[in-house]
Formats: sequence, C-alpha cells, structure tokens
Amino acid sequence: MSAHRLSQSPFAGPLLALGAFAVFSAHDVIVKTLGGSYSPIQIVFFSVLLGMPLAMLLLMRDPTDGNLLPRRPGWTALRTGAAVVTGVSVFYAFSVLPLAQTYAILFATPLLITVLSVPILGERVGLHRSAAVLVGLLGVLIVLRPGQGDGLSLGHLAALIGAGGSSLASIIVRKIGSEERSFVLLIYPMMANLLLMGALLPFVYKPMPLVDLGALALMAALALVASFAVIAAYKRAPAFQIAPMQYSQIIWAVIFGALFFGEGVDIFTIAGAGVIILSGIYIVMREDKANVSENRPVLATRTRTDTGTYPRAGSLGKLDPQDDHPPR
Repeated sequence: MSAHRLSQSPFAGPLLALGAFAVFSAHDVIVKTLGGSYSPIQIVFFSVLLGMPLAMLLLMRDPTDGNLLPRRPGWTALRTGAAVVTGVSVFYAFSVLPLAQTYAILFATPLLITVLSVPILGERVGLHRSAAVLVGLLGVLIVLRPGQGDGLSLGHLAALIGAGGSSLASIIVRKIGSEERSFVLLIYPMMANLLLMGALLPFVYKPMPLVDLGALALMAALALVASFAVIAAYKRAPAFQIAPMQYSQIIWAVIFGALFFGEGVDIFTIAGAGVIILSGIYIVMREDKANVSENRPVLATRTRTDTGTYPRAGSLGKLDPQDDHPPR
C-alpha cells in the first residue's frame, strides 16, 4: 500500500497513535536509564532546557493577539504547580519502578480526570462512569496490593502523585483553554520547571558525559516526534479511536522492561493493568455517546502525562477548537 493510500486509510489515525505511543515508550526507557545515575531534578531541568528552543519557535509562529500574562492567573498557577510536581514524580517513578508497574498506575489518569471533572467543570457523572471509576481504582489497588510483598514504596507514591497531578493539570486546561493562549499554557509550566529545577540543581548535579547529554537530546527529540504524531492521529480519526491507543504502552513496557532492564511482570500488575485499561476504555466510549458528557474531559485530553517538560499536543497544533471547547 502506498504512503498516500495509507494516509487516507481509516486505520491511519490509530496506526499513527500506536506509533506515537511506541516512541513515547522509547522516551521513557531513556528516562529510566538516566534515572539510574542522575536525580530526576537534573533530568527534568535538561529536558526542559532542550525543549525551550521549540517553545520559542512556537511563540514566534503564534498568530494569537495578546501578551503572555494569563487571563486566569489562579488556575494557571495551579496548573503550573501540578505540572511541575508531576514531572519530578513521574521521572522518579520511571527510575525506580518496573516500567509496566509505572504505566499501570499512570493509566489511572483518565479515571481521576473523570472524578475531578465534577467539582472543576461541573460535569455530571452518571452511574455507568462512576462504576467504571470505582472498578478502575480497584485495579490500582490490585497493582499496588497494599499489605503484600514489600509494601508501598516511594516510587509507588510518586507514580500516584504523578497520575493525580497530571489529571489536575489536564482538567484545568479543559476549564480555561478557551480563554488562555495556547502558548501561555505551554510556557508557564516549562519556565517554572526550568527555574525551580535550576535552583535545586546545584544540590544534586552530577557531571554528564557526552553520551548522556546525547541521550537527553534524543529524549527531547522523541517527545517532539511523538507529540506531532499524536496531532496527526487526531486529525485523521475520532478521539474515541485514538485515546485508547495510549494503553498500548503496557506492551512496550513488558518488551522494553525485559530487554533493557531484565524486568519481569507479575500477575498482579497484569491483572490490575487490565482492569484499569478496561475501565478507561469504557469511560472513553461513554463520553463519546450523545447526551452522556457535556465536557468530554477524557476525550479532550489529547496528551500524555502532563509533565510540563515538553509541549503538549494542543500547543503544537490546533486540532478542533469547537470540539476541544464545546459550549457549556
């Protein structure tokens, strides 16, 4: 099949999304590899530093009138804080936990977005989605299995904080995204990460050989390629077809974990991840139904874990403003 015919295929969007999340998984392998030698503070700092040239390029190309002062400063500050905490937490979790376990916990993000949509967006969550959230959170407990084995570690707590922080950052974008410039939503978390991690860097800094600096550059490039691929996927297929593709990362986690880190996957992680994934997919399918969700908070979250270390897909390209922000 030619490239043109493939791009017109109904499978083009999902296939692009699968490719994007495979690239994101390769990005996470580098995070985990570097995390064995360096503090997450140092990794986050250099990740943002390498992403800043792209952010400046986006500012120069942004046709939107206005300055860089947020119109909703309180919400912008809260989202910025959530993204900063998420970045350090997620990078630390990848460093110390098996890949599959980290992903399984982060997959709870759509469940938490659904919960947060009630107080922040005024979303009405009916019985079906409420039950899916409860079942999904049960899946998280299966993965964590408190009281069993070695118990909960700081890495598990970091992954949970990462899922919660990412959910809060994403739902705030849903609330204020129609009012704020995309670049404001992009640059504030990146600048906060750069300044805060830069202030802490002298306390944790370790000299990096050229090969590790190259790995950081490759990590930034992979995040950029994956983000553009996500944009392309959403332009070619409905959101309900693309959103579940993120769960393919569990497959890459098993493969990469075994190949690069000698990690095995226990039955509790697989079972818990399965429950979480099924719950997340059910929520996506429910949101896509007419008259079920006014805000479609999960379907509108067209990004991975929101860490503020690289541009969100929505900042790199406008997907569909009317779909992103339906009238309330």
